[in-house]
Amino acid sequence: MTVPFAREHADSPRRELPPSMVERMTLILDSFERCSARLTLEDVARSTNLPRSTAHRILDQLVRLDWLRHSAAGYSLGRRALSLGGQANAHDELRGAAAPLLHGLQMKTGMVVHLGVLEGGEIHYLDKVGGRFAASVPSCVGGRAPAHSTALGKAILAGLAPETVDELLGDRIGRLTDRTIGDIGTLHQELNRIRRRRGLAFERGECIPSLACAAAAVRGPEGPVGSISLVGYVQAPLEKVAPLVVDAARTVSQVLYPAAAKPRSCRQMSVVAPEKTWSTATLDRMMAAGTGDWL
Repeated sequence: MTVPFAREHADSPRRELPPSMVERMTLILDSFERCSARLTLEDVARSTNLPRSTAHRILDQLVRLDWLRHSAAGYSLGRRALSLGGQANAHDELRGAAAPLLHGLQMKTGMVVHLGVLEGGEIHYLDKVGGRFAASVPSCVGGRAPAHSTALGKAILAGLAPETVDELLGDRIGRLTDRTIGDIGTLHQELNRIRRRRGLAFERGECIPSLACAAAAVRGPEGPVGSISLVGYVQAPLEKVAPLVVDAARTVSQVLYPAAAKPRSCRQMSVVAPEKTWSTATLDRMMAAGTGDWL
């Protein structure tokens, strides 16, 4: 009874594996079609046709060498992979997902809207939508500003562990205006306040004396990946429109990471703002109080 089975097994086609380690590593890296992709071991084995044990061994090596990252959400591209041009593609994904939300915010409020990412201790502006008020805000796509002086930057920093903030900014931080936070201890107090406000960050005159901003972070499975802000004059009633920023950032997060794992570790919960946000009815009541010209 066992002989026919053995003969059938022997006659079945054997799966051809790439002969070199380089080819196998390339197969695995190619399975990450999007820079924001999160794949499980089973996803990688299925897309590459590699045995699960082989895929696991190579994935471990790629993680150790910083080509990939591994977290509870799965495997994702690491620092080395992103530094070879992948970061630009990741920014394109973020810009594409955020674009309709930025335009919607600008149309609802009449204010200038920014999209930014954290690079080192600075905010890098990826997009700016401003209508007729754009010229009054001296920012530009591709420009940079110290993260601690902007609502965009503080919204992202509030989603990071305090020691990570220290590594990024160091002990001494400079002032752009007399309202800019000038020491790391005061900044940590401000970041704690932002976390208690469900991730809402404000700044008034800290980057440009005449301007104020409200911002919220776009979050991925492993933390903030960017942020969105509304910009107005320093006397603008930002508290009324700030919930719109939170809702827009949350929507972009859902578009980019629809399958993101909901549970978080206790440590992550201590530094990441809660997902709960304002209801549609609350947003409608807030907007009913304004005219759409918040500058």
